[in-house]
Amino acid sequence: MPFVTAGGHRLEYEWVGEGDAAAPVVVLLHEGLGSVALWRDFPASVHAATGLRVLVYSRWGYGKSDPIPRGPRPVEYMNWEGREVLPDLLRQLGIARPILLGHSDGGSIALIHAASGLAPAPVGVITMAAHLFVETVSTISIAKARVAYEESDLRAKLARFHDDVDGAFYSWNTTWLLPAFIEGFNIEADVARVRCPVTAIQGGEDEYGTAKQLDAIRERTQGRAEIVLLANCRHSPHRDQRDATLAAIARHVARALAAAAA
Repeated sequence: MPFVTAGGHRLEYEWVGEGDAAAPVVVLLHEGLGSVALWRDFPASVHAATGLRVLVYSRWGYGKSDPIPRGPRPVEYMNWEGREVLPDLLRQLGIARPILLGHSDGGSIALIHAASGLAPAPVGVITMAAHLFVETVSTISIAKARVAYEESDLRAKLARFHDDVDGAFYSWNTTWLLPAFIEGFNIEADVARVRCPVTAIQGGEDEYGTAKQLDAIRERTQGRAEIVLLANCRHSPHRDQRDATLAAIARHVARALAAAAA
């Protein structure tokens, strides 16, 4: 597994598929407990659906990337990921035209970067279950996740995908349950500054967020975003409704390439 230093930390990454060197690259940004390995075969499916090269990487504290302290992170940690780490990583790996595809926290980070005006600017942004703000359903599910982590086999399952599973879990879980984070995290103003094409995908039964997130994306992009609300789908559209999710991704790529050409 290759590594790159970005944002001051050693991060694992992996390329999936071949493609035209001048074409955009789909960059996958994982969820709050994700990693390169936890994407499983989804990156290969994205490559097959789009014909583009795909990059996956594990953020600081996840997978085989550098470990992170186990306590809460700063309230602004996703801003740091989107405005400092991600652009640094893209430059280090020579990605000039990214299409950002983010799940949950990764979707929020993708939107933050797209709004920042920093190079390399994304050609498009696709989110799956992104958070623009914290909802009560989010904190309830995150509190339940801590109980499951400490009382069930969840820790053992996650330990297969993270070198420091406690760092990965508690740096995410304790941060999202901080009153300062619950009250202070809001990226609606960022989304209003995004100018590239956006597709927002969410499950109708998402246990970590409601359709209010999609409503906010629709409003803040002034109706420019494609909104995809999937039935019989929870927090992971790429697992619960893979075919519909891949179809939305393929539509987005075609739309983003057409917009870039124009």
